[in-house]
Amino acid sequence: MYTIRIKNMAFHSHIGVLPEEKKVGQTVQIDLDVVVNAVPKEDALSSTVSYGNFYPVIKEIIDQSRADLIETLAQQVILAIKNIDDRIQTVTVRVRKLNLPVDGVFDHVEIEMKQ
Repeated sequence: MYTIRIKNMAFHSHIGVLPEEKKVGQTVQIDLDVVVNAVPKEDALSSTVSYGNFYPVIKEIIDQSRADLIETLAQQVILAIKNIDDRIQTVTVRVRKLNLPVDGVFDHVEIEMKQ
């Protein structure tokens, strides 16, 4: 087993509870950790899981989603990534909202979900 990690994927989304989040949108960042139960053989991509498939799947989810909660988005990403290949054992996703309509000084808000 091994883990594939992709860090700081950035997408423009329309996810959020407030009307301006739905209308204007905002940047979200996603980190992905995927535990794979495979042993790469003979330097063949077919003997493992291609991480090149992850970004387009996540982009499509975010482009279509108008969810209120980033937790909902995280669940959608986990299910979609797990459906790519039976050798995927565990998916951990971190979703960060960078520009929030919240009073306060901070870099971002992040949730982490694992399944």
